Amino acid sequence: MVRPINPTFQDEDIMKKSSLFAAFAFSMLVAGAVQAQPVMRDGVLADAAGRTVYIFDKDEAGKSNCSGGCLAKWPAFVAKPGAAAKGEFGLIDANGARQWTVNGKPLYYFVGDSKAGDRNGNGIGGVWHVISEKPVTTPQAAY
Repeated sequence: MVRPINPTFQDEDIMKKSSLFAAFAFSMLVAGAVQAQPVMRDGVLADAAGRTVYIFDKDEAGKSNCSGGCLAKWPAFVAKPGAAAKGEFGLIDANGARQWTVNGKPLYYFVGDSKAGDRNGNGIGGVWHVISEKPVTTPQAAY
């Protein structure tokens, strides 16, 4: 007879710590991999490797409002040393690093994206969004 296994508080604690460690490891990998200017890839803004980048509605132009636990889930898209911004792209000093921006909005990765092209963070909490190639337009009324 097979009995269900009931996790103990210690098991739950280990699972929580493992999840936090995985998120931390991913953020260090991404943060450690400083990047060149973002590019459009498959219709959305991404890094040179094709990993999707996001904007956060609670940020202000030229200022990141994501820190602590937020940065653990949404690591900053950090510029490589000597990077120079062109056009709609910029750089700000945020959380001890130079972070890429688009039209003044800081850019981030999402730890829930495991490979290039993933867009799992789009729409989370109603405040995280991809930057798409084609802006959404409101249809004009016919006259």
